[in-house]
Parts: sequence; C-alpha cells; structure tokens
Amino acid sequence: MPKVQTVFRGGNRLYVHPTDRERVYPGVTSILGQLAKQNFLAPWQAKLTAELALDSIDFVRDMADRGGRDSAVDYLKGAARRYTKIRADIGSEAHDMFERMIRGEGGLSDRRADGQFRVRVSSDMEPYREHFAQFLEAVNPEFVRAEDVAWSDTYQYAGSFDVWLYVWLDESGTPTPDRSGTRHLIMGDWKTGKSTYPDVALQLAAYQRADYVLDADGNREPMPQFDGAAVLHITDEDWAFKPVVTDDEVFAQFLRLRGTFEWDRELSRKVILKPIARKKRTRLVTGTQRRAR
Repeated sequence: MPKVQTVFRGGNRLYVHPTDRERVYPGVTSILGQLAKQNFLAPWQAKLTAELALDSIDFVRDMADRGGRDSAVDYLKGAARRYTKIRADIGSEAHDMFERMIRGEGGLSDRRADGQFRVRVSSDMEPYREHFAQFLEAVNPEFVRAEDVAWSDTYQYAGSFDVWLYVWLDESGTPTPDRSGTRHLIMGDWKTGKSTYPDVALQLAAYQRADYVLDADGNREPMPQFDGAAVLHITDEDWAFKPVVTDDEVFAQFLRLRGTFEWDRELSRKVILKPIARKKRTRLVTGTQRRAR
C-alpha cells in the first residue's frame, strides 16, 4: 500500500493522497497559519533580540570588531529564529519519547529498583520524561494510535495528529487511574511550549471531523466518534492535562480559516485583472539616439 507523502509549497505543508496523486490538500497546521499573530509576535521578537544584545554585549561587540557591523546585526536578527528551532527540536524529541513511553518503552515499567529509568535520554529530555511518567501514573490512559493522518475529502484538508487515547473519568470528569470510571475516546495533543493557545481547539476539531484515518502504510479506516479532546501541556517544569472544546462552533471557525487559506493561495491571485485603460507613457528620444538608428 502506498504511503502518505507531504510536500512544501509556498511555505505550506501539503498532503498527497497515497492512491490518488491529484488529491493534494493543505495540512491543518498550515491552515491555522492564517490566524493573525502579529499582535504578540513582533514584540516577542523585539524582546528576544534586546535580551540577547544585553546578555551577550561583549560577544556582539567583538563580533562587530572582527566581522563587521553587518555580521553582528545578522546574529541579533536571528535570535527568534534560533530560539524557535531549538524549541521545535525539543518538541520533536519529546513527541517521539512520549509515543515510545505510552507504548511501554522507557516508561514506568522500565524503572529500576532505585527509581531511575533503564532507557537513557538526553539531559534536556529527562524532566519531560519524568513529567510524562507522572501523567501516565495519574491518568493511566490506554493508547489507541499515534502520528497517523486524519484525511478529509469533504473539506479538503489533512493532518498528522498526536494521539488517540482511552481515558476513564468519574462523574465529575476526573480521571480514575484504576479505570473504575466511564471510558472515553479522546483525540489528544502534546504541547511542549511555554503556554497552550486556543488554536489547539481548531486543530483537534479538524482532526475529529476528518472523513477517515490513514496509517503510516497508507491503510485506511473510518474516523470514529470521539467523546472529547484534550491537550497535555508538558514542560521541563510542570504538566497539566486539559480538556479542549471542539464543538461545531469551533469547527466552523476552522472552516473559515480553510476558506481564507484558499483565498490567499488561489483566489486572491485571480481577482485583479489587466488594465483596460491607463496613462499613456511618452518616451523622450534624443537626437543622438535617432542618428544611431
């Protein structure tokens, strides 16, 4: 069975259907990129650059003396980009570790008698592993699937979700790690950034309402009916498992963004036509130019 492939066009991730190469749909996260984030992004980037300049003022001055002013400016300009890449790398490594742990590798069952884990991870990952192990102990979820592709022909989008889980909850919605409560199928997402943001609701609502799911080998199964959605926000300092609202109103907002994506990528390029009237331009021709002809 052919596998799902992705391509990048215009900075956006697109998913290619494994059996029909003509079906190329934008990824859920690329669609969410239509959300305006300039209100906080520019001040954050400016703050990060200013902090780097003050924290490394001697290094920046030395760089300017040796390589010129432009090299120092480029170094400071790249502060936000470098930070974002570092956080993305940590997030990717953490996601891989979470999946291994929830499958039973490197988790609670792999602790030695002294409480340490048998499987080694980098020092950066150790706090994340400890906190994820605490989550597994406190919630005791049952893993269903992870990192497969939710595919929608109805609305023409696709996306790779983090995890499906069964969790057991009592009447107040509190997890029962002994699994004595009612079982719920949850569409889940792992977040390792500084905060959790509202757009995770749009993301999870889109995954839940896809037509079907494609696994890593391209095998297709119907999308089940979910009982809810949740995000596990996990950092090197803390963790929290938070329910997320993914109702029809939230999904309607996602579809508006899907329309905006289509406008930005396709329709907006077709609405301004060639001029049907314009100012005539007269070109001055000198005597020297005429004689040269």
